[in-house]
Amino acid sequence: MTSANTSGPGSPKPRLSREIVLAAALELVDAEGLDALTMRRLGQQLGRDPMSLYRYAENRAALLDGVAELVLDELSIQPDDPDWMAQLRFLAHELRRLALEHPNVVPLLVTRPLSTPLGMRPLGTLRPLEQILSLLVAAGFEPADALHVYRAYYGFLYGHILNELQEYVVDPEENEVLLRLGLHRLPAKEFPKLRALAPALAEYDGSAELDQGLGILLSGLEAQLSRTAAGPAA
Repeated sequence: MTSANTSGPGSPKPRLSREIVLAAALELVDAEGLDALTMRRLGQQLGRDPMSLYRYAENRAALLDGVAELVLDELSIQPDDPDWMAQLRFLAHELRRLALEHPNVVPLLVTRPLSTPLGMRPLGTLRPLEQILSLLVAAGFEPADALHVYRAYYGFLYGHILNELQEYVVDPEENEVLLRLGLHRLPAKEFPKLRALAPALAEYDGSAELDQGLGILLSGLEAQLSRTAAGPAA
């Protein structure tokens, strides 16, 4: 792992900033997991006294929130784009990309918000919600319906990401798919369909699976929006 402390022997240490501290925290989480992120460990990473880091994050929880914000800041949403479906497709693939680049951060995005009331969450984690609501309302959805769409969209998206991240391969060098995926360990009489799907499971394409699911979801939402625009039947 490349250390965020880039100063050489005898050279003055670079001035810290919140951005530098959070970047180092993300680097640490990527390399060693969430449990490794402590003030002490981060201080070692930066070559600083851990107490000096409290100026940039009041505690470990604030560090975790900052890492989540740092990752989500990479998302780009255009809430005034009239092609709302294209925006949602683009955002889905961008979030998948970030999840694959930073798999250790995914729990911060998916489960950590559940322990915090909406209005008390870091602003950076709420901006995608605000932007998507703006996108959907501009497209013609009623505000309450836009919220339902957001929940369905992110529920599907996070479910897909979690599912893709657990597609572990037991033995990548094994040619027989049952052995490669470890499915040979399942009792044949109890799991006949799952074992029979071994070739399909082995050919899993996360991007294609995401597009297929998005097609189903977005076509349904488009139909709903069309019915709303048409108004009540005479």
